[in-house]
Amino acid sequence: MRTWVSRHVGVVIGAVALTLFAVVPFVGVHVAWVLPGTLDIVNSTGTLEVLALCFMFAGVAVGYDLMFGFTGLMSLGPVLYFATGTYVFDIALTRWAWPLWPALLLTFGVSLVLAVVLGAIALRVHGIAFAMVTLAFAQAFFYLIESNPHNLTAGDTGLALSYTRLPSFLSGAVSNTRSLYWLALAFLVVAYAVVWLVSESVTGHVFVAIRENERRLDVLGIRPYRFKLISFVVSSLIATGGGVIYILVIGTAVPSVVASTTVTLSILIMVVLGGAGTRWGAVVGAMVYIYLQQFLDKVSAQPSFTTLPAFLRVPLSEPQFLLGAIFVLFVLFAPGGIAGQVGRFRAWRRVRALTVDASVDQ
Repeated sequence: MRTWVSRHVGVVIGAVALTLFAVVPFVGVHVAWVLPGTLDIVNSTGTLEVLALCFMFAGVAVGYDLMFGFTGLMSLGPVLYFATGTYVFDIALTRWAWPLWPALLLTFGVSLVLAVVLGAIALRVHGIAFAMVTLAFAQAFFYLIESNPHNLTAGDTGLALSYTRLPSFLSGAVSNTRSLYWLALAFLVVAYAVVWLVSESVTGHVFVAIRENERRLDVLGIRPYRFKLISFVVSSLIATGGGVIYILVIGTAVPSVVASTTVTLSILIMVVLGGAGTRWGAVVGAMVYIYLQQFLDKVSAQPSFTTLPAFLRVPLSEPQFLLGAIFVLFVLFAPGGIAGQVGRFRAWRRVRALTVDASVDQ
């Protein structure tokens, strides 16, 4: 039993973490200065909403890791598909009063078409040119929804979600916080499972080969283009699912929040912070990033904040600056992110165990 646990420690940790997160809505414990919500209570509405955002972005990050970490494609356009999930779903429910399932089918159908068409175009180029093309598509989409075409997106004022066509357990982010929390957690599980199945398949091994040496695949007679498009489409559809979860949890779609390039950069930071190409690293990186972002906002809003010395008050008043500084420190002193440091610790333990065994044998 102990041998099995040691070999599958990641599965055990994941199962324990999933179980603990699943029961969080039933825990009414007061924890001061740790929780990111407005109240220092584990199952408060604010805390559950922040955790739901952590799960949602973790799912989007692990989907992006499939493209960036495993396939080696640095796209700057995942926000396009995230915003597609948010706006198409919101418009279908709010403007057109569609039922839930037709709205979902439309949302993922539109995203699939966009991912296939735009991915097919962008993947004709490589490297920084690919990143710039995906960024251009994302920016074009941002300006499109900001211009409020045919009064569909409400422009800069934001489009509030209508809950009239949703099931009762999803109707209202405040009254159904628990249901939305579990929905976000389920999205993370599904996104992780999809990425795990794809990355562990033969197709996933080709993704890694593309990342390591794309030209070698050409020599072997394998066309990398088709596999890169698959990676691009799967990652984009997962981002679309994250957009749907976002609008259900937050309830309003604003272009500057869901469609700006800041979202893409945040997702990239999450993956690099956690460790690209590791799956679980992207999940941990995203949850740490969102938690710190929300917690620092909470700290800067405290009444006692103004009494802090200037050398603390000034940087703490800019949470994005602190997050950027943390990211830079990780890149400089912790290459490979959180997952990389865990890997180095495991390697150190194995070397130490071998050294101890050798000394005992002597």
